[in-house]
Amino acid sequence: MIRWLFSLMLLAATPAFAQIPQVAQRGEVRQLIVDGKPFLILGGELGNSSSSNRAYMARHWAKLRAMRLNTVLAPVSWELIEPVEGQFDFSSVNWLIEDARASDMRLVILWFGTWKNSMSSYVPAWVKRDTKRFPRTTDAEGRSQEILSALSPAVRDADARAFAALMAHLRKVDGERHTVIMVQVENEIGFLPTAREHGAVADAAYAKAGGDEERFTALSYARFVEVVAGAGKRAYPLPMFVNGAQGRPGKKPGEYPSGGPLAHLMAEWRKGAPSIDFIAPDIYFPNFAGIVAGYVTPQNPLFVPEANNAGDPRAAANAMLVIGKHGGMGFSPFSIENISDAGAERLGGLYALLESMAPVILTAQSEGRIAGFAPPVTFDGVVDEAPQSVTIGGYRLTVSFVDPWTAKDKQQPSEHGGMVIWLGGEEFLVAGRGVTLTVEPADGKGRAGLDAVDEGRFEGGKWIAGRRLNGDETHQGRHVRLPPGQFGVQKVRLYRY
Repeated sequence: MIRWLFSLMLLAATPAFAQIPQVAQRGEVRQLIVDGKPFLILGGELGNSSSSNRAYMARHWAKLRAMRLNTVLAPVSWELIEPVEGQFDFSSVNWLIEDARASDMRLVILWFGTWKNSMSSYVPAWVKRDTKRFPRTTDAEGRSQEILSALSPAVRDADARAFAALMAHLRKVDGERHTVIMVQVENEIGFLPTAREHGAVADAAYAKAGGDEERFTALSYARFVEVVAGAGKRAYPLPMFVNGAQGRPGKKPGEYPSGGPLAHLMAEWRKGAPSIDFIAPDIYFPNFAGIVAGYVTPQNPLFVPEANNAGDPRAAANAMLVIGKHGGMGFSPFSIENISDAGAERLGGLYALLESMAPVILTAQSEGRIAGFAPPVTFDGVVDEAPQSVTIGGYRLTVSFVDPWTAKDKQQPSEHGGMVIWLGGEEFLVAGRGVTLTVEPADGKGRAGLDAVDEGRFEGGKWIAGRRLNGDETHQGRHVRLPPGQFGVQKVRLYRY
C-alpha cells in the first residue's frame, strides 16, 4: 500500500505531458496509466488492411465513435514504412494519429513486422526478394516457406531498426499528446506447420539445445522479440505486448502456431522477452473463460486485443468477465469497422455503460472491490448456466444467468453477464444485463434483505438516481434483476434481519 501511494504521489507531481503511458501496479492489479490516470480500453481492432489507406478509413471513424470506443487497435506494416532499406515513409502513421485525435480516440499500434499470423507477408520487398541475406525457414521436407527465420540475426536486426525508427517517430509526433498508448510487437507469432522451424541453422541450434521442440521455438521467438522491443523501448518506452493465437483442444504444436505467446509458454516468454510488459490472448473459440484464466497472473495483466469478431453476441458477458472478475485493462473485438448494425447497437450499449462507470470500475479494481460474472462455455459450445457466487463486503452474492421472468426459449443465457462493485458499508452497484442477484450474510447469521434498490446512471463520475425499484421489480424484495436485452446499473443498499 505504501509503495502504491508513493507511486501515485510521483505521478501527481509530474506534468501530464511528461507522463509516458505505462503499465503499473495500482493496489491489487496492474493497470494501464495514461496521462497520469488509470485508463480502461474500450477498443476495437481494425481489419488487417484497413489502416493502409486514409480514404478507406475516413468513412468509419464516425461509426467507431458512435459505438463509444475510446481506443482503436490499428496495424502499421513494415512494408509501408520502409519501402526502400533505410528510407522511411511515416505518412500512413501520421494520418492515422491525426484522424484518431480528430475523433477523440487513442491508438494501440500493431506492428506487422517480420511475422503476421505466423507468416512473413508484411515485410518489404527488399526483404522478401533477398533470400540469401534474409533466410526463410523450410518445412520438414526441406521446402522453402514464406516464413522468415527467428534464428537469423540479419532478419532480427533489420526488423529492430525499422521498429526503433517507428518508435522514435512516435515520440517525435506524439510524445506530448499520447494518442498512441501501447504497441503490439509482431502479430500472432507461432510456427506452422511443425513444432519448430527447420533448416541447417535451425536444426543445428535445436541439436545443441535439445528438449521440448515447442519450448525451443518459444524461446527463439521471445529472444528475437526482445531485441526488437528493446530497440523500440530505447527510442520511446511505451507499453508493449505480444498476442497469441490459441490452439484447439487436442491439437499438437504446429497444428496451431507453435511457440507463440500462449499461457502454457508464459515462462519462456517472460524469460526470453523481459521488455514485453505482458502477453495477451486472441480468442475466437467459445471457451473464452477458460482461455483468459490461463493468462491471469500477478505479473501478467489481462488485455484481450481480439475478442472474437465484432458483433459476437457474447461480447458483453465476456467483457464483464475480463474487467470485473480478472481486473482486465480492456476489451477489443476484431474487424470492428465491419460490425453489423445490430452488433454495433449491442457493443455501443455495453461501451456506453462501461464508459460512464470507468472511474468507479478502475478504483474498485485497484482496491479489490469488484467481481464479474459470465456463464462459462466449453469449446463445443455447451453453456454452464449454473449460478455463481462471490463473497464481498460481508455478504455472499449469488448471480443467476437465467432470467426468471423471460421464457427460456426467448433468452440466451450465454449472452448474459454482469459485475458487482462494493461501495463500502452495505452499498453495492450491480451492472450488466440478463442477471439476477440474491444475497445472504457471509457469516450465515440471520438473513439479508434489500433496504433500497435504485436504477440510475453515471454522468461525469456522479451517480444520478432514477426510479426506486420495489414490488414486482425486485420480486417483493427477493432479488435484484437486470433484464435481458438492455444494459443497466442499479445501486443497492442491503440490511440484515
